[in-house]
Amino acid sequence: MVTSACGTEGAKTAAKAVDNGDMIVAALARATDRTENVGSAQVRMTTETHRSGPITLDGTYSWGQGLAFDVMMDTKAVRAPGERPAAAKTHTVFVDGAYYYDIGPRPSGPLKGKEWMKIDASAVFGDKGAQAFQGNSAAGSPAFAMKGLKYANNVDDLGKETVDGQSAAHYRAVVDKEHMGTFKKAYGDPNYLFGAMTGHGDSITMDIWVGAKDFPVRMKQRFGRVTVTMDFEKFGATAAIKAPPAAQTGDVTEQLKKAVAQQQSIEQGRTRR
Repeated sequence: MVTSACGTEGAKTAAKAVDNGDMIVAALARATDRTENVGSAQVRMTTETHRSGPITLDGTYSWGQGLAFDVMMDTKAVRAPGERPAAAKTHTVFVDGAYYYDIGPRPSGPLKGKEWMKIDASAVFGDKGAQAFQGNSAAGSPAFAMKGLKYANNVDDLGKETVDGQSAAHYRAVVDKEHMGTFKKAYGDPNYLFGAMTGHGDSITMDIWVGAKDFPVRMKQRFGRVTVTMDFEKFGATAAIKAPPAAQTGDVTEQLKKAVAQQQSIEQGRTRR
């Protein structure tokens, strides 16, 4: 009788766990589909690294035809060492696989007479990694990150919380490197800026808060030593994102690649000592 009772209780517990797991999967699937279909959002994002304090940006993210964004970013994230910023925020655009920073007309140097500074994504993520941000995959977008949840090792329901005045269900998941899809090409290569910043970890921990209308309210991702938090202000109905005029743009991609390579060489030399 004792054995039978234990078996019955164990079966009930297992069945309940399966039911809860199915409910979590269904909730996240609905949120993923809604986010992917809407194609864009107004966001507020904060990035924290082991080398700097929080860096914030506000603006539009789009993922309908590859990842793109048009935002105002903390100037401290893009100014050169020792440079005195003219404004607290810098207009920043990412489209067609390249970053553009409105640095204002430069009186001298390689960007003389240019309004915008361009950096190809390959300088940040490597050639293969940069390709992941183009096309329908839109790696790095909120929709792409949410798709990766179906490959998560453990998805936990952490209960209801209030975020930005909204009641939301809080979920946490861990996606290992082998299940990141195309994004793993951009994550973890120590020879490029993003891999060096993150410490090329083996997994991504993601917290997501889903609101009453099945849209995410907040998303937090931890890539090794980098934490990115994105709050969603409004979904859809955003303007198309376009690159600045070529005549007003100066490309510093190769200079950045060389600078990163030199820094990596210095750090490797320190490690060998």
